[in-house]
Amino acid sequence: MKDFILSEVRGPVGILTLNRPDKLNAWNAPMRSRLIEALEELEANKAVRAIILTGAGDRAFGAGQDLNETKTFDADRAEEWMGEWERLYDRLRSLSKPIIAALNGVAAGSAFQVSLLCDLRIGHDGVTMGQPEINSGIASVTGPWIMREMIGIARTIDLTLTGRMMDAEECFRIGLINRIVAKEKVMEAALALATELAAKPPVAMRLNKARFREVTEESFRECLKAGIRNQREAYATGEPARMMEEFLAKRAARKTA
Repeated sequence: MKDFILSEVRGPVGILTLNRPDKLNAWNAPMRSRLIEALEELEANKAVRAIILTGAGDRAFGAGQDLNETKTFDADRAEEWMGEWERLYDRLRSLSKPIIAALNGVAAGSAFQVSLLCDLRIGHDGVTMGQPEINSGIASVTGPWIMREMIGIARTIDLTLTGRMMDAEECFRIGLINRIVAKEKVMEAALALATELAAKPPVAMRLNKARFREVTEESFRECLKAGIRNQREAYATGEPARMMEEFLAKRAARKTA
């Protein structure tokens, strides 16, 4: 099977790369599962003290969910799908080591959410970020929870209901991107920051990260319960499948025009 996650170690830094560049690194079940395994491997590697997560190619960190997978879901599969996200998000949240998102292009939907679950984000002027799930008929639950914790309810409502994408300047201004560098310098800057964090006292780092998790744990679990409820209701109506088919058809028409 194609390795959807590439993993390497450079000194004290582990680098994970989402590796479906032909699909703009869109998520499917094998990719989610392999990312969990790769994170666990780096968490267990005592030589690794910091992690970088990035996307293959120069167009996208990640385009979000692969709609060719979710367009076939029924209510039961939608509930299983939420469980897959819970495992991935829980693994990200429980890391004892700092993780940096090196953003290269678009970060949309669940890829946007994963980037926000990283501790810090480095991007370039061409980065766009947002929560466009409503445009393909997907109800948003985990995305609004993550955004609200970081940017407040007013901006969260805006981004969730409009589905609009933000440019890098807006993301930086509201604190979602921590540093903006030249496109060709993103990985270099991420490695420099990861190396700096890797040199910090590891016990203090672990305890700080554990505390951030503790203060958000109750609301995280509540949002997952709501996610199961909402996704079951949405997929039972058939609306997501219809909207995804329409979205994919329009995209295909643009490519052939």
